[in-house]
Amino acid sequence: MKITEITTYILKVPLGEKRFYSSQCAFPERNSMLVKVETDEGIYGWGEGGQYGPAEPVKCVIDQILAPMLIGQDPLDKGILWDQMYQSTRDYGQKGTYIEAISALDIALWDICGKALNVPVYRLMGGKKRSHVASYATGCYYRGEDVLDIDTALPALQKEAASYVEAGFEMLKIKVGLLSVEDDAKRVRAIRQAVGDDVKIFCDCNHAYNAYTAIRMAEHLEEAKILFMEEPVTPEDFDGYRRVRNATRIAIAGGECEYTAFGFQKYIAGGCIDIAQPDICVSGGLTEFQRILAVANTSGVNVIPHVWGSGVALAAALSAIAAMPLYPHTANPVPFQNEPVIEYDRNFNPLRDELLTENFELVDRKVKVPDGAGLGIDINMDVLKKYCVQ
Repeated sequence: MKITEITTYILKVPLGEKRFYSSQCAFPERNSMLVKVETDEGIYGWGEGGQYGPAEPVKCVIDQILAPMLIGQDPLDKGILWDQMYQSTRDYGQKGTYIEAISALDIALWDICGKALNVPVYRLMGGKKRSHVASYATGCYYRGEDVLDIDTALPALQKEAASYVEAGFEMLKIKVGLLSVEDDAKRVRAIRQAVGDDVKIFCDCNHAYNAYTAIRMAEHLEEAKILFMEEPVTPEDFDGYRRVRNATRIAIAGGECEYTAFGFQKYIAGGCIDIAQPDICVSGGLTEFQRILAVANTSGVNVIPHVWGSGVALAAALSAIAAMPLYPHTANPVPFQNEPVIEYDRNFNPLRDELLTENFELVDRKVKVPDGAGLGIDINMDVLKKYCVQ
């Protein structure tokens, strides 16, 4: 089997009044880049990258640099091809756009391998440990009015948080970092009051703080019984991560902006995090995810993949999580405690909810792992054309 064609697609969906904010920026649109890798045997695979920032640079790297390396190669040699792409761009592409591009292609190659062997990707990754993955709702972003008048915005925030519990979610991830520590503490307390004490709450700062401010915020989060604090400081601030982790009983999570096992090894060896959050479409694909998981688990660190993007990203994460062992092992697995969970963003996202020929559904707060060959999904080309801008 030989790779014959590689096509990239940039997708964008303007959000209009549905836009939302993290501590870093507004999200006026959903965007991503999909790649389709085709072979001379008619088998093709889908991958995804470019959903963090502008998708155009990732598309350019694939089109101009990486695709010519892969044309004519055997897609079943996916590990060798990963190494070839990385070694060829290592001097200038150890992080960022080049790794995102490699991630997208790597996911597509895994999809092809599964289809060629007529097995799901999770079989190639070790087997099917679970058929459904417990999900947590990601929501309670800033909507704009929070910045103008926090007290006026709290009732709507509480209503939103309560709606996730009413929908059956027992785990919720919320946002902090855009406002002052005191105002964000009001938001956290309001959400806890709205959902009750039995709901597990995680808190995402999107690296809004320096260490001493993050420690101040952590004190409020402890009072609200928050279970993990995600990205408290900037990704490069390893000392800051250690200071925050040593100052709080809350688990510290990070890594959605990190790349490859080399990057995660620094976080883990430096005692920076309790939970590693590689995004499979960003950090190196499924090939590199296996190495990140091994580095983390051998060092006592849990792994919760970060998920953001289209249905392709969700399928890749589900395939990886399906094969993950319990860590640590117990006879009675508990979601988040040692049973892997998956992020399910509750904001408007047609790239996830409309793009596939068979879209994902939540049943009893769990997402079913696709059972078809490869990633177990395919793209609705009419929907792709609807949202494709390049």
